[in-house]
Amino acid sequence: MGRRARAKADLDTELADLPPDLRWREWMGRVEAVIFAAPAPVTREALVRVVGRDCSIDLLIDDIREELRGRPYELVSVAGGWQHRTRKVFSEAIRTATGLGDQVRPLSQAESLILMCIAYYQPITRGELSQFFGKEVSRDLIAHLRGLGFIASGPRAPQPGAPYTYVTTKGFLSQFGFDTLRDLPDMEMLEDAGLLSKDKLLAGEFPDPVGSPDEYDIEDIAAGAIEGDE
Repeated sequence: MGRRARAKADLDTELADLPPDLRWREWMGRVEAVIFAAPAPVTREALVRVVGRDCSIDLLIDDIREELRGRPYELVSVAGGWQHRTRKVFSEAIRTATGLGDQVRPLSQAESLILMCIAYYQPITRGELSQFFGKEVSRDLIAHLRGLGFIASGPRAPQPGAPYTYVTTKGFLSQFGFDTLRDLPDMEMLEDAGLLSKDKLLAGEFPDPVGSPDEYDIEDIAAGAIEGDE
């Protein structure tokens, strides 16, 4: 008979043999290592598996962030978890050295506005989006946003033909730096920026386009940085 494989020892999460300060440092190291190694934002549910039962993940995250002050990268809350990201101030240096980002085409104005509408009014059908625009929103455009991982099919709408609705994804939240949909800019901010009129949208009218089609992307919209023509 073959030898039985030895059971893998469970990770010691309590670390009861360590003094409190060293125990905390070990938990900090574990949490940061898990986040650093993960290709996607790490959820609270995943992090609690490597620390003690009475350990506060939020306080650990605060201490890690404090230690990262002045570093070229930071720990951000995004898409319902945490992720290491380089600070935006270094984006040009990274692009110059590596070429990363040069191949990425910014979203066109139409793509940005459609994505913004889906984010605010989800679940929403392609037909309803077409009503907002006053013209048909093409299947190709929707497919492009799906291909980028920003939207996905939602529940079928209670309408004739039961069309699929569309919703944003965690990829959308991660790409644009939102932790949850509650972090989307307030409607009033978008109105002040000349990008959106709540009254017109409620009346079924979509605002006229502003700027040139490829002039900006949804990150500018989210920041409220675009102003309409005077």
